Amino acid sequence: MDLSWSHHHLTRRRTLAAATGLAAGALLRPGPALAAAAQYANPVIWQDFADIDIMRVGDTYYASASTMHYSPGAPVLRSYDLVNWEIAGHAVPVLDFGAKYDLNGARGYVRGIWASSLAYRPSNRTFYWLGQIDFARTYVYTATAVEGPWSRLTTISTPYYDAGLLVDTDDTLYVAYGNTTISVAQLSPDGRNQVRTQEVFRTPSSVGTLEGARFYKINGQYYIFLTRPANGQYILKSSSGPFGPYTMRQVLLDLRGPIPGGGVPHQGGLVRTQSGAWYYMAFVDAYPGGRMPALAPVTWTADGWPVVQLVNGAWGTTYPSPAVPAPPRQVTPMTGVDTFDGTSLEPRWEWNHNPDNTKWSVGDGLTLRTATVTHDLYWARNTLTHRIQGPTSTATAQLDHSAMRDGDRAGLALLRDSSAWIGLKRDGGATRVVMVTGLTMDGNWNTTGTGTEIASVPVSGSRIWLRANADIRPGAPRPGTFSYSTDGITFTRLGPAFSMGNDWRFFMGYRFALFNHATQALGGAVRVTRFEVSTP
Repeated sequence: MDLSWSHHHLTRRRTLAAATGLAAGALLRPGPALAAAAQYANPVIWQDFADIDIMRVGDTYYASASTMHYSPGAPVLRSYDLVNWEIAGHAVPVLDFGAKYDLNGARGYVRGIWASSLAYRPSNRTFYWLGQIDFARTYVYTATAVEGPWSRLTTISTPYYDAGLLVDTDDTLYVAYGNTTISVAQLSPDGRNQVRTQEVFRTPSSVGTLEGARFYKINGQYYIFLTRPANGQYILKSSSGPFGPYTMRQVLLDLRGPIPGGGVPHQGGLVRTQSGAWYYMAFVDAYPGGRMPALAPVTWTADGWPVVQLVNGAWGTTYPSPAVPAPPRQVTPMTGVDTFDGTSLEPRWEWNHNPDNTKWSVGDGLTLRTATVTHDLYWARNTLTHRIQGPTSTATAQLDHSAMRDGDRAGLALLRDSSAWIGLKRDGGATRVVMVTGLTMDGNWNTTGTGTEIASVPVSGSRIWLRANADIRPGAPRPGTFSYSTDGITFTRLGPAFSMGNDWRFFMGYRFALFNHATQALGGAVRVTRFEVSTP
């Protein structure tokens, strides 16, 4: 995207090779432009949105993020002030990249949608999403509105690793990509094919690894914004065109971040406001919750290099709010109550792998029919996930379990490579509410534990309320706790606290997850009539 127009030292590649071997501020209301004295707090979104690409089209800001094996993929966020964000849609409607994304004979954990790019092309008023899948090929999706519908434009045989898409001032499409060796590709005018690709920069050994490319043209200069995972940010600049030559400068290294116990802000992208001010939206490694977006203002040196504005030598926990026009409306909260009374799921929901669409429905609540016979939740299709709101939040689900069958397991999980859940077991015509822990994966994302029941209470009737509370403050393993209610008012704790791991290698943070799977035969169902994520 041309921004001059108006609007861990292990890389993922090495990790996989070795292995396979908000709280957002208060919602803005229409009114006067933000006063200069107003402040925003970091992280601007305390939910897991990593590898951000960010841009402005007119008075609206958009961002895209990684989602790995979750479907639909590549959420598109929208904001009018860079501080308050909503999820508008997903650029990848279904992960149709192979049977493993359907949990069909294989699994796609820690694959799928990695760092990708979102851009807008004024000449045809079209949004473009571009990303590589499984180191095999690159996919391009387009839409005329971020809500969709998104459709696949093309598949390109070159896998553009960690790509950044640039729409140049002459409407030419370029892609910067690569790990350590950075290349630039030129696409055909219709964006469907590669015309040319060329190595433009090789990272010095003194720097190590650079990846996560974002590609810009600013004041006639070409810039490739790169991350040094997971503690630095560098930028390349060319005055001779998109193919270089490029010179490099360090933007930040080992900078103290705004989340206590969290990592160094890095990756992400640059964006310019309507008034000409610049901002850098990065993410902060903040497990067990994931990677949280943080925002800082940027200035430029006289010779054209960006400088992040610090507070006491660190990325600020607060800054003056961006001076932008009054927003046209409130953004939709990323938390709150969902009664599933529409014709589709709200965009804050994503499935663990692709769902079997014949086995779920919304309208009068969310009906989850069993889609898999398994004792392993990591193999169960139609597990529906919701990001956890930090620093702590609580999810409460109301379930009608009258249509469960013997052998069925349904409930509410804290889902990651080490998981636990509270839910219902139906066996021999009797129903119990149970707390299960010990669901685990190894570094190859194979199941090593299917769970152990450690607490149980018989229940009667057809309705139950299940609750999970999650503390996702980084810096140490944090507790998740579970409780249940038979009246929706009085909740009873069930089982001990579950320790949520804070290792980074699964990349995605913990999520709340609704599930229903069979262990004997298909045919059972549960109906979730209400789901709420609340904060203290």
